[in-house]
Amino acid sequence: MYDERTYRQYSKSDDLCQFRVLYGETDLLVVCDSPDLKEKAEKAVKELYMSLTKYITKHPLLETSFVPVRYDFFAPEIVRNMMKAASKMGVDPMASVAGAIAEAVGRKLLKFSKQVIIENGGDIFMKTDIPRKVAVFAGESPFSEKIAIEIEPEETPIGICTSSGTVGPSFSFGSADAVVIKARSCALADAAATAIGNTIKKTQDIDAAIEKYGKLKELSGIMAIKGDRMGVIGRINVTKI
Repeated sequence: MYDERTYRQYSKSDDLCQFRVLYGETDLLVVCDSPDLKEKAEKAVKELYMSLTKYITKHPLLETSFVPVRYDFFAPEIVRNMMKAASKMGVDPMASVAGAIAEAVGRKLLKFSKQVIIENGGDIFMKTDIPRKVAVFAGESPFSEKIAIEIEPEETPIGICTSSGTVGPSFSFGSADAVVIKARSCALADAAATAIGNTIKKTQDIDAAIEKYGKLKELSGIMAIKGDRMGVIGRINVTKI
């Protein structure tokens, strides 16, 4: 079932153009230098989608497992990235698929555009030349749509990924309103958001979760929100909007 991504109405970048790319179950918001790149973006998405679905047809465990699967050196690059991220965070490979697709498409477009932002269901790949703000949507939390994370150009390219146990169709063992992760690897950020979100079932779980996962050097920043509680560790600059 398709969820209308109404939060996109708040997305604006006066210096860049934006368009949607839809293929199969993939729905991307692409922000870049030129609208002429839409065809290239659509081609990239189609190639990735076909590569992934072809692999899943032969290896259905990739899609059905709730734990990491054995690394396959002969798998397509996007699948290998998902496997590595899943193994690092102790989650299933599909927990990182949205972030992996966002980054793969973004890196292809960087050959033609100096700045690229790809948003895939709350998971973002970003390369920017100027400071940007990423608004945080956290369901019924009082923080929702009231705060944003500041991203500096020197941090990018970077992945900013969000998982929620109370918003959206993605499966979570936890009930966090939002877990936001910053990492160089968008697939890893996506997997980490799921892993951390799985551990937060009540507000008291926030401190332990961010302290535990904040030790991972691959994650540059973690934000966790449940209700009226928010925990932050690492390089997360929060601003009001």
